[in-house]
Amino acid sequence: MFLAFGYIVALLATLGSFWAMGGHFGALWQPFEFVLIAGTAFGAFVAANNKGSLSQLRISLPHAFRRGKYDRELYMQLMALQHTLLNKMKREGKNKVESDIEDPKNSAIFQQYPAVLKDTKLTTFLCDYLRLMITDNMSPHEIEALMDEEIETFRMEGDVPVAALRSVSDGLPAFGIVAAVLGVVKALAAVDQPPAILADLIAKAMVGTFLGIYLAYGFVGPIASSIERSQEDALKALECVKATLLAFCSGYPAPIAIEFGRKVLFSTVRPSFNELEDHIRLIKSANKKAA
Repeated sequence: MFLAFGYIVALLATLGSFWAMGGHFGALWQPFEFVLIAGTAFGAFVAANNKGSLSQLRISLPHAFRRGKYDRELYMQLMALQHTLLNKMKREGKNKVESDIEDPKNSAIFQQYPAVLKDTKLTTFLCDYLRLMITDNMSPHEIEALMDEEIETFRMEGDVPVAALRSVSDGLPAFGIVAAVLGVVKALAAVDQPPAILADLIAKAMVGTFLGIYLAYGFVGPIASSIERSQEDALKALECVKATLLAFCSGYPAPIAIEFGRKVLFSTVRPSFNELEDHIRLIKSANKKAA
């Protein structure tokens, strides 16, 4: 959402300023310059990546244009869900949550937290490590090491499309220069033409440089940054789960373990202690009425 808004602002500022200075939009309309630059950049991008990288970009790209889902409401649901599961494990025994984590979509507990349930990666991460905690075959240190490895794997996967797009962004100005050089070659080949025609050819050549730089820093670069922020938010949710579960494994009661997870979150989306407490109390009240 913010990415699309930023694009609109950038276009309006650029084209509006060009028009206000007396420029003519027709001079900027050079479709073959665009085809040359974009086509060359796309070809280089495909050549530099494999099927897995392209697939990862296809998955990540839509997130750049969507509103971030990792907001205060999702985190309150995540921590309330963990509080409910950990309390159930403490009161009724670890095995009592086995049916919930084996089939979260049909779990009465998970269904109370739709924002979390909708995030497959987050739900799977939570269920996988609750399952390991139930087995009692791994120490907290071993679980922590495994969590770190998985989070690092997710981080490396998320870096693939970001690095690929930044490589394209870095190369676009050079491809713009290539287009400009070809335009200049064309202009020099027409040196016997009147000055007005030569000036027009040189102006068209300069559009190539403009397009290369503009596409790099105005469009492709921001997409890479937006995907990167989206990946960071997704990893922060996993780190919240990690901190909570490890604190519980270390012997802390559920409310204190939840506080460990809450402190991991970014301050812009971190619910306050009272907000989280009220949210959990509200859910408990709703469950009692339903029962």
